[in-house]
Amino acid sequence: MADGSRGAEVLGLDEAGRGSLLGPLVVGGFRCPADRIGELSDWGVRDSKLLSPSRREEVYRRLRREGLCLSAVVSPRTVDRFVLRHGLNELEARTFAHLIRRAEDPGEVFVDACDVDAGRFGERVRCLAGRAPPVDARHKADRDNPVVGAASIVAKVVRDAAIRRLETDLGEAIGSGYPSDPITVEFVRSFLGRGGPMPAWLRASWATTRRLIQRRTQPPLEAFGP
Repeated sequence: MADGSRGAEVLGLDEAGRGSLLGPLVVGGFRCPADRIGELSDWGVRDSKLLSPSRREEVYRRLRREGLCLSAVVSPRTVDRFVLRHGLNELEARTFAHLIRRAEDPGEVFVDACDVDAGRFGERVRCLAGRAPPVDARHKADRDNPVVGAASIVAKVVRDAAIRRLETDLGEAIGSGYPSDPITVEFVRSFLGRGGPMPAWLRASWATTRRLIQRRTQPPLEAFGP
């Protein structure tokens, strides 16, 4: 781990899996001395969406050697509970605050804002964290701030590992987990069509899932006769 004596510590925070149909929401954090932020780009740090899976894994290994990587995994059922109360941003703010406390008093905190009002989101995270420094929350921070980009890599690598474990457990291809992925949508449609209880890995609150559930419960047209 990086030597904290080299300078004040900074913490970046970001999430992965917010819009996924299945699998967890993961919040990632990366803490390092402020005077090493300039080195992050040299290590290959970018917004995780701009890196291939193999490159993300490579950079993640470097981040673990050079700083403190943190993550929090939020189950689909917890996501559902907050979505049904229109509180997904609140769930994310609480999870960010949890990682700030785990990071043990960083000097500065930078986060990727999910709220349309970035300043409001940052203040909410700071209040939830308790005795925390000001939180600099900005849109597209994972693209513009290297320490948040590092956090996005942590979140994405942990999330991808969770999806691969789920795929192994299910023994079927499940795709990326997002509603834009036809492999994921077809898998969920097929799985729900088999009947049985709602699986814990599926987000029932998502519109795509609700449509597929509705189709499962509707009788076929031929059931109504000629």
